[in-house]
Amino acid sequence: QVQLVESGGGLVQPGGSLRLSCAASGVTFSSFSMGWFRQAPGKEREFIAVVGWSGISTLYADSVKGRFTISRDNAANTMYLQMNSLKPEDTAVYYCAARRSEVFFSVAQVNYWGQGTQVTVSS
Repeated sequence: QVQLVESGGGLVQPGGSLRLSCAASGVTFSSFSMGWFRQAPGKEREFIAVVGWSGISTLYADSVKGRFTISRDNAANTMYLQMNSLKPEDTAVYYCAARRSEVFFSVAQVNYWGQGTQVTVSS
């Protein structure tokens, strides 16, 4: 059974940093592209970033480019999202996502989802 478990969310002040983790089980992790989406109240789930199976290929949404960094550790079956210079508009539930082989950038392309972790940016 595939499980994606996010951790690392919380409350942070504007300008602060957080590091999210996504631990995967039940999959051959190195065969999957991994990514992050987020969903704010009343809004659609939106793409944030994706990393290919090797960790070399990455893609970011314009809204987070230069502030967020996605990475993965295939030996640990874990993906990360380092979030710096956080803004109130980054407040959302952040979801880990996986797709077999190819990178992705839309909800429809995702094979598996995590349960989400709340990130709140507020003073």
